Parts: sequence; C-alpha cells; structure tokens
Amino acid sequence: MSRSLSVRSDCIARTKVVLKRSGFHSQRSLAEYVGFSLSTVSNFLRGKPVDFATFVELCEQLNLDWQTVADLGDPVQKSSSQLQSPPSQSPTPPANFQDWGEAIDVSRFYGRSADLVTLHTWIQTDQCRLITILGMGGVGKTSLAVKLAQELQDQYDTVIFRSLRNAPAVESLLSQLIQVLSHHQETRVFESIADLLSRLVQHLQERRCLLILDNVESILEDCNRAGVYRAGYEGYGQLFKIVGETYHQSCLLLTSREKPQGLNGLEGDKLPVRCHQIQGLSTQAGREIFSAIGTYRGGEEDWSTLIERYTGNPLALKIVATFIRDVFDSNLSHFLSFLQQEPFIFDDIQDLLSQQFQRLSAHEAEVLYWLAIHREPVSYQDIQADILSPTALGELLQTVAALQNRSLIEKSDHFFTLQPVVMEYMTVQLIQEVSTSIQQHQINWLAQYPLVKAQAPVSVVETQRCLIVQPIVDRLLATFGTPEAIIEHIFALIPQLQEQVHLEKGYFCSNLLHLAKVMKVDMSGRDFSEMTIRQADLQGMVLHSTNFANVKFFDSTFSEILDEVKAVAFSPDGRYLAIADQDCKVRVWCAHTYQQLWVGHEHQNAVLSVSFSPDNQTLASASADHTLKLWNAEAGNCLYTFHGHDSEVCAVAFSPDGQLLASGSRDTTLKIWEVNDYTCLQTLAGHQQAIFTVAFSPDNSRIASGSSDKTIKLWDVDEGTCQHTLHGHNNWIMSVAFCPQTQRLASCSTDSTIKLWDGDSGELLQTLRGHRNWVNSLAFSPDGSSLVSGSGDQTIKLWDVNQGHCLHTLTGHHHGIFAIAFHPNEHLVVSGSLDQTVRLWDVDTGNCLKVLTGYTNRIFAVACSPDGQTIASGSFDQSIRLWDRKEGSLLRSLKGHHQPIYSLAFSPNGEILASGGGDYAIKLWHYHSGQCISALTGHRGWIYGLAYSPDGNWLVSGASDHVIKVWSLNSEACTMTLMGHQTWIWSVAVSPNSQYIASGSGDRTIRLWDLQTGENIHTLKGHKDRVFSVAFSPDGQLVVSGSFDHTIKIWDVQTGQCLQTLTGHTNGIYTVAFSPEGKTLASGSLDQTIKLWELETGDCIGMFEGHENEVRSLAFLPPLSHADPPQIASGSQDQTLRIWQMNSRACQKILKVKPLYDGMNIAGAMGLTKAQKASLKALGACEHFMADTLE
Repeated sequence: MSRSLSVRSDCIARTKVVLKRSGFHSQRSLAEYVGFSLSTVSNFLRGKPVDFATFVELCEQLNLDWQTVADLGDPVQKSSSQLQSPPSQSPTPPANFQDWGEAIDVSRFYGRSADLVTLHTWIQTDQCRLITILGMGGVGKTSLAVKLAQELQDQYDTVIFRSLRNAPAVESLLSQLIQVLSHHQETRVFESIADLLSRLVQHLQERRCLLILDNVESILEDCNRAGVYRAGYEGYGQLFKIVGETYHQSCLLLTSREKPQGLNGLEGDKLPVRCHQIQGLSTQAGREIFSAIGTYRGGEEDWSTLIERYTGNPLALKIVATFIRDVFDSNLSHFLSFLQQEPFIFDDIQDLLSQQFQRLSAHEAEVLYWLAIHREPVSYQDIQADILSPTALGELLQTVAALQNRSLIEKSDHFFTLQPVVMEYMTVQLIQEVSTSIQQHQINWLAQYPLVKAQAPVSVVETQRCLIVQPIVDRLLATFGTPEAIIEHIFALIPQLQEQVHLEKGYFCSNLLHLAKVMKVDMSGRDFSEMTIRQADLQGMVLHSTNFANVKFFDSTFSEILDEVKAVAFSPDGRYLAIADQDCKVRVWCAHTYQQLWVGHEHQNAVLSVSFSPDNQTLASASADHTLKLWNAEAGNCLYTFHGHDSEVCAVAFSPDGQLLASGSRDTTLKIWEVNDYTCLQTLAGHQQAIFTVAFSPDNSRIASGSSDKTIKLWDVDEGTCQHTLHGHNNWIMSVAFCPQTQRLASCSTDSTIKLWDGDSGELLQTLRGHRNWVNSLAFSPDGSSLVSGSGDQTIKLWDVNQGHCLHTLTGHHHGIFAIAFHPNEHLVVSGSLDQTVRLWDVDTGNCLKVLTGYTNRIFAVACSPDGQTIASGSFDQSIRLWDRKEGSLLRSLKGHHQPIYSLAFSPNGEILASGGGDYAIKLWHYHSGQCISALTGHRGWIYGLAYSPDGNWLVSGASDHVIKVWSLNSEACTMTLMGHQTWIWSVAVSPNSQYIASGSGDRTIRLWDLQTGENIHTLKGHKDRVFSVAFSPDGQLVVSGSFDHTIKIWDVQTGQCLQTLTGHTNGIYTVAFSPEGKTLASGSLDQTIKLWELETGDCIGMFEGHENEVRSLAFLPPLSHADPPQIASGSQDQTLRIWQMNSRACQKILKVKPLYDGMNIAGAMGLTKAQKASLKALGACEHFMADTLE
C-alpha cells in the first residue's frame, strides 16, 4: 500500500474534538508539541494524506487508535492484519503465535479421547467463549488442557498458557496477556481493571485467541463456601464474567478443582459458557501409566479392581505404581490382598499423599519441603546449597533418586519441582508444622527452613510471602491476637536457640524478621547480637537501634545508598557491575554475589555515565561536575581526573582497543582523550545543543554522538571530521549503540522511538515503536541479535533486531528507567531507574532475578503555610511532611502519591495544600485533617511547578510534558493548556495581581503568559542553560530566574528586558525567592549554599552554609510575631529541612526524618564487605563495640 495515510472522512470531526480534549488549544500547539510543521498537522486534521510514521505519531499523541481512524482506501474497512507497514515500521508479527508459559510436557498422554471430542465440539462447532474443566487434584486437568490446546493451535492466531499456581494479581495477569496479544506493542496506560478488561476483550474480538488459565483453585478461598474468591482476587470473577458474556471469536479455557463463583448463571447446554467435569482414566489408560513405570503381574480383574479403587486418578496411579513395584515386587494381587487387611485409604488425593508422606525418610521429606519453598524448578546444585545437615547432604543423591522413583518429584532439563497437587500438600504441611511449633514453644521448624529466601527471584519472594508467610501469620493471629504478641512469643524462644548450636546456624532469626516485615511490626531496638542471620530480606525495614553486633550474615539483603540511577555497566569479563547515580558516587558491585565492593566519592555532582575498559582494569566516569575520572576497577582508587569541558559531561565511552576515551557534554562538544598520557587529542564541534550519548564503532574507526538538537553525528576518529548527520528523530537523542558484529547503529529518543541505521551510509533502516514515553537507554546483546531498551513508561523492552518485533516487555520498576546493559556472557540484563533500584532480569523468561533497593529522603520541595505556623516538605520517598515550625517537630505525614514529590503550594487561605509528583498527578490535601480531597489529572509528565493565584481562583502547574495547565479551583477542571516551551518546565509562578504566569524551562527561556487568555506575552531569552526557578516580586513588576548557567537574572515584566544578572554561585541554581518586602532575593544552588542578594545593587549580602548537598527549594517564612527576626526555610538533597535566621545567618533548626538504620549496631558483624558497611553507616548504622566484646 501507499506510504501515506489519511483520516477517514467520518472520523475528521471526532479527531478535531479529541484535539481539544487532549489539551491542544490549536493546531499550532500540537505541531509545536510533536515537532511537525503546521501544514502537516493541518493536513492530518483535514483528512489529507500524511506520511505513515507521522500519521501514527499524531494518533498516539491524541490517544487515537490509528487503525480505527485511518482511511485504508476501501469503503468496507480492511482488518488491521491487511495493512502493511512500510519498511521503517515495526513489521506485523506472524500469525499462529504460541506462548506456552508453564505448560507441562504431554508427550505421554493417556486416554481422554471422549473428553477431547467433547471439548473440540464445544470450541469448534458451538463456538464456546468460556469453558471450565473441573476435576479433583491429580486427575489430569492440566494435561488435558495442554493436549487440547496443542491440537487446536493451528486454528488460532494466538495461544497463551498461564498457571495461576502462585496466585498472580489479576492486574498483573491482564497486563501480561495484553502485552502478549499486542505483540508487546501496547502503549496505553490502564487506570483500572475495567480498562484492562475492555482492552483484553477488544483483542479477543479482533483475532482468534485461545487462552488457558490453569490451577484456578489457587485464587479461591479454602473455606466451606465453594468457589469464593480470595480477598483481593475478586477481579478474576469480573474477568470470567466479561469473557463469558461478551461476544468475541476467542476462547478462555479454565482448569480448577472447584467452580469459581458466578459461572453457574452463565452456563447452559446451548450457551457459550460450559463446564466439563472429568473423571478418572479408563482401565486401559491406567494400565498404560503402569507400563511406563515398569512391568507388573496381575490378571484382568486385578487391573480393573486396582484402577477403580483409585478412581483412575493419574497421579494416584503413579504413586501407587511405585509403591507396588518397591514393596510388592510389582505383584498386583499381593498388593490387593494387603489392601483387604490394611486399607490404603483413598477418599481423595490428599489422603493418598498423606499416607505416602508417612512412608518418607526424614531426608526425603526435607527435600520436598525445600522444593515447596522454592516454588519453581531448581537444579540439584540449588537443593544441595539449601541443605544444612551434613548427613542429609551426604545422602542427597540417593534421596532425590528415591523421590523420583516414588513419582513425588518431577524432573525436566536437569531441574526438579513438585507436581501442583504435591506442591500444595507440602506447602500446607509446612505451614501447619511451623505454626504448631511456634504455638508449642519449639524452634526446630523456624530454624531448619526459610519461609522466604532473600536471594530467590523477586516473583518467588513475593509468592513465598503471600502463600507461606501470610497463612502462618493468619494462624498465629488466631492464637496470639496481635502481631506484637506473636513477635514477643517468638523472641522468647531465642534462649532455646542459643542452647542448640546446630540450630543456631539456621533460619530462625531471618524467619522472625520476615514475619515481622509481613506484619509491619517495628523491630527497632531488638537484640540479635551473636546470632546467625541467613537469607534475610531487610530492604525497606525500619531497624532503628537494632543490635546486630557480631552477627553472622549469610545471603542477606539491606537497603542501599542508591539515588536516582543514571548509568549501569558490566565489565567485559562480567565480574563487575558499575552503578552511577544522582548522589555523586560511583559504586562497583560483584556481579555474581551482588555485594558492594567499593564506592568512589571524588565527584562533586551527579555521575551520569560509566564505561569499563576492554581489559577490565579501568572504569571511566562522567559527571555533571564537568569532569571525567578514571578508577582502578578492582581497588576503587581514582587514577586521574580529566578537565576540559565547560558543562556537564553526559557520556563517556572507551574505544574497543582501550587507548581512547570519548566524552560528550552539555557544552555541545565531543572530546577524544588519550588514556595513557591523559591528553585531549581532539575537540569535535558541530552539534548545536547538549551531547547526551557517545559510542565507538566495533572497528574503532568512528564515533556516534546523539544530541538534544535531535541529530546523530558519525565522526571519523582519526580525522575528527563529521561523516554523516542523521535526521529522523523529532526530539532529544538519549542513547546510541553500535551492533557488536555489524555496522548497524541503534538510537533512542525522547520521541518514544528507537531507530536502526546503517552505520556506513547513515540510511534509516527501521523504526521500533512500542514505548509510550521517552526512551532513555538501549544496548545490544553480545551476539547482536537482540536490543534492549529502557523507558520513562517504566518498562524494559527486548527486541528482535532482524525482525523488529518486541520479544518481551519487562515490568517492575516504579519510575522511569535511565540505564540498561546486557551482561557480556549470560542472558541477563541490568536496569537502573529513577525509583532508586537496580534490577537484574533473565531475558529468556522475563523474570526479575534480583533487586538492589536504594533509600533516600531527599527533599525537593518546601512551602510554608500563610500563617507561618507550618512548613511542608516534599520528598523522594513519596511522602509530604508537615512540620511545626516553632517546635521543629513532625506533625503529620501525608501519603498518597506513588512517585517522588517535586512541588508544593499552599492555597492563599491556608486551607489546602497542593502537591505535584512523578506520578503525573496533582493532589489537593485538606491542611487540618490531612485528607486528600481531590486529584487533578491531565499532565503526561512529572509535575515540577505549582503555584496558586493570589485571588484563590486558579492553580497553575508545569511539568516535564512541556505544558502548563491552568486549573479552576471551583470546578477542579483544567481550563487551559499552555504550549510553547520546547522541553521540561521546571517552575511556574503567578503574579501578585493574578494576571500573569511566569514559567521557566529546560529550553533556557522564561515565558510570561496572560492568565485569563493564555496568550504568550513575552519570551525571555538570555540564560545559557536550563531555567529551574522563577518568582515574581511582591509588587509584580519584576521576575527573577535562576539557571544552571550559575546566574540569576532579573527581568522587567512589562518590557521583557533583562535588568540585572547576578553572579556568585559556583554551580547551577535550583531555586530563587523574593523576600516579602521585595528588597532582597534568596537563591539556593547545587553548590550547597544559599545566597542573599540586595535587589537594588545586585550585591551578595550574605551566604548560608551547612547543607551537605544541593539546595533544591527555599521559602521566606512569615513572622510568627512582630518581634521575630526574618527567617528562611530550605530543603536539600542532604535530606534535611533547615530554618535559618536571616540577620545572623545562623541555622536555627535542622528537621530530619531518621534514616532506616539509625543507630543500628553492626560492630563485629560478619558477611558484610567494607563497602556494604559504609553504605549501612550512611543509612544511620554504627559500630558500637561493647566492653565485654573488647576483652
């Protein structure tokens, strides 16, 4: 088809309405926002043809499904599968796609021909939409479902199998299904289960899909009322209901031991919802199971009696077959005679398992418990590592073989696990034994097995908490009444533990801590000294003054000092992982144990990029302090500091031969450095704006650079000349990478796309779409076949480079992802996010294997109530705190945001506090009650600026989505969306007469707007870097701006002229404010100081020092009485809120929340590296050696 598309004539009016509803008040505003010409946008809205990529991009910006509104040239609209994308687009994925998930191997399948015929008829002839296969545990429901799906797979576009054995949340399951059904191209944000269900049904209507959900009983309550959903899982009922009631061309197949509530009313012989109850196998099929295990002796009557006795249950027959073989020498009649004397009861599978369990040796039972704890297939080596008893360890090989012979464990590809019924039985046994032992004052079970394994994959840890720890808690609460009573009871058992040395080395303490974590019991002040703590997940736990002196730590995790993660890199040999963050540090970890090895402290500002040398010996780092540093990768000492850039150094890369370094900076230059003699060989100029990314080609001949000028440049390394300038992105280029094996180049941008280029010719080969926010980082796999990308939409996508398909969408981060890297030797990816976490992923399965969790209470925003009594602070930990100014005490914490708090503003009457966060939401809080009374939504980015109009009618917000919104406080609706800034808006202010808005942006400009009409009155230019703060003078005649160019500028509101430029700060300026009388200015800076300026002369008349990190926000405080001296409040990245007296320049109060590990004693603790101890100390821990310890 043609490479251009147009809006259908019957959709033009709708498209124009959507334009307004999306906040674009004109065609020009949309054109400026997306970076297209006005004529292009006008043609699109009038139904004229535009380029395919442009059409899709404009539809995405307006939240329109492009396939729905596109005129495909046929009065009867073609299906989406008939529309072929041009070569630059992600190709349409192939039909007949299968995702078998956890489906079992059914190569050996017994009987069930009648069941298959019935199900085939229901699905193919009767077009059933929802079918439930019911049957007792072990009867073969899963095998039947998988076999049926295999036979039908060619008749469906998509087949997906998922097990609910570990009870995933319905939101998680639906999101996963939608991503698979959309071939990972889904870009919408779903706010509710209803939205998710609606989108799922749309997929089921558009194409034929067969979905299989196995083990549905896992989401049902274990109670007398059959089919009742567990608390929090009621959404599954909505799923089954809507799939059963809504017309579509797909089928959802469920397997369960009991029928979920609500299905009876939907079922009928002539209806598209059916239920099929399966019985046991026939005698012949049962004999086939025995034949697979061995050769048995018995007559026809013996076979018939035996199989009938166990109701043809396949699992029961497997277990009984091994019992007959081992005990009765494979003689059926002898076994049947035994049954007459000593009944082998079988009312259900649980009875049989109970009887088998009684026959197990202690070592066999131990292995089964471990497999139940693991929850997923594990290797023999994993089981080996679990066993603490030397005797059990010595007999492990025989034990595992015996369990296989008993048909109690399953083996596949060298991994062992339990059949679902056995898994459930062993989990219940474990819960009963642990609960009973605690109630009976016994420690053995708590010491022998971990209820949670801190080193397990994240999904497994969550399942262990949900399916093991929580049921134990529920049982104990019934006995002890309160969580605190449970913890006191268990703590009283510690003397027993100390008397039994063999148990002291086990899991008692870690289980105690995990129980406390699930119950949210504060463990501050508890004494664990001299104990062993193994496999404990202590991330996020408050442990104030907890005593861990002389504790032996094994495989345990703590929260880390990690700020917003800016960069990650593996060493070429895979031994080290380097992490760079906002906290000015370079951190290196062992990539195998994930223990922190060393921390580099020498940078004075955020570290933005890291790169290892090819020989693994050296690490390079680039920082916002304008420098690059070289570090000894093993020891962590700084080898050299490069100076030369005039602004932030955003990117650094080693050449493939290790002889050169390339660096890119906000000063618009690219520099090439000689590593051995530390000299700058070349400075390459050509970009018009900041350079965010650099990469060497594999052959060492070229460097690629990406810039905020929306271009990529290819440079000849030897000549220093620009060979090609690549155009195609319509926003900042954030990352570039060369394919290791070819000259192919990949780039990603804040325009939400990834592009693949021919590195020789500069030709655009392909555009990969799927992310719904900026794409900040990408990396090729070592073999060059895959590409991984990290985005502001909080997802990671793995792409097939050759086909352009998205293979996986990885979710788990809670904020934008800034850094991504492939492990050089394994199928692993590491990601770093603004949520202060680093995650390790298995790219084959999409599972998150490890999380390093950071902690900080950095303060971004400060506001004072009009009466001066209360100061509000907004922090990175998603909390708003209200402080009593006079007493310095914490009055209340407000929680409701799901991301950091970036902006705060009190209403003029002091009744309402507005907050803006990284979750794109503005929340309005009732000051006196602390209740959130409203949430304003509409922004598509982080909200950095908030300001009330002094007349109390309006609230103005500015965000990273480049727009300003004006909200009516009467209707709580957005009345205007102001566009014009080219990038993030960092600050907004409203004039004292409520007539004007001032906004400061990353595009280096300040704009003045008419609050009533939305007209852009002036655009103030003069700053050479981002403008982070603006404020009106009290008389409204002046605007002051603070910029990262280290200057403050004062502007005339009427003329737009710059009247003064104030210099004195040695780094970027985050915040400015006028004093109430208008004669003085205050400014807070990245240089960690606050300066006071006399407005009339422009002189600096004072400086406040004391903050240990950048000052992000400040406010002049209203006097509490006429006698009170003037004061300023400041909030800093050092996690403190300080109150200063202006006259004396003295800090009067320091308000701070205690860090997680305040006073936690780690004196003599073993199992922690030097760097780990330093990290814990930074979070408040100490080493307090007791007198008796020193003797």
